[in-house]
Amino acid sequence: MYTIKKFLKAIIYIIISLWVVFFGIIIYGVISDYKPDEKILIEENKTPDIITDSSDISVLTWNIGYCGLDADMDFFYDGGTKVRTSRDSFNRNFSAISDFIRSNDSIDFIFLQEVDRKSKRSYRTDEFAAIKDHLESTSAQFATNYDVFFVPVPATNPMGKVLSGISILGKRHPASSVRYAFPGEYGFPKQLFMLDRCFLVNRYPLKNGRELVLINTHNEAFDPGEIRKAQMDYLKTFLLDEYGKGNYIIVGGDWNQAPPDFEPEFSGDVVNTNQMVLKSDYLPGEWTWAYDNTIPSNRSVTVPYNPAVTATTVIDFFLLSPNVKSINVRCIDLRFKNSDHNPVIIRAGLR
Repeated sequence: MYTIKKFLKAIIYIIISLWVVFFGIIIYGVISDYKPDEKILIEENKTPDIITDSSDISVLTWNIGYCGLDADMDFFYDGGTKVRTSRDSFNRNFSAISDFIRSNDSIDFIFLQEVDRKSKRSYRTDEFAAIKDHLESTSAQFATNYDVFFVPVPATNPMGKVLSGISILGKRHPASSVRYAFPGEYGFPKQLFMLDRCFLVNRYPLKNGRELVLINTHNEAFDPGEIRKAQMDYLKTFLLDEYGKGNYIIVGGDWNQAPPDFEPEFSGDVVNTNQMVLKSDYLPGEWTWAYDNTIPSNRSVTVPYNPAVTATTVIDFFLLSPNVKSINVRCIDLRFKNSDHNPVIIRAGLR
């Protein structure tokens, strides 16, 4: 009897301890919750670089998957089992991604998503600073979209501390760089441990008195509809307002949905037919969706990458205002070796 009582008492203590830890995490999460303003000035320059209004502009967009989602990885948030890759794999991914970016430093502007600065999942490496240092004469801006002191899932191996965001790198210095918060959030307490989505806007004066507006976006991935719609409505209002001022707009990034009327022409890959697709009437017809439909830009991370069985799609692409013309756009097929996304490069002309 005495042994049974001791056993029951131990069980009660364990249960109480777990609840104390759980509520402690929630309380600290509330206190430390990252709640950015709708609009945050990242950088301002009194002597920005002026761009000629007849210029061709090249932009690379790439979700680098915090250098942790290589071809051998799956991810628990998307139905897999793993939380992070090994340190050796991370180092290889980071080195390969940095080298690729450096080898393409002739591109005017580089948009990156899922750039970690102090996260357990990327071994607390400041990827933004390191990538910036890899490039010469680079202007670089960073906007936080994930700042959580401790992500408590999965329970057996928590993801832990995350500090991550999106960035724009380029040889030209903007007049301003501003972080805009997307609307919408998950219910409590899930919202404490999820991303605070945003888009980063850089403005460059043109000789004709207008502005080139570059926008790096990383839209919602896990919401089935309401948050996505709120984000896209907010972005639409912003874009139409900017174009109404006569500005030239290039939006690029990880939209976490396929472009309107998307019809893939992949060879040797399994197409994800369940991917959400943007509506064709999202913006007036003069706006251009620019993407490469011959190479997938993203793979499913429910299992390690296998082109015979892994679902792939295009969710990384560009949107151009009517006064910007797409000259060519191509997705670089890296076979998802170091990230679950492939980079996409566009050359566009200002009309």
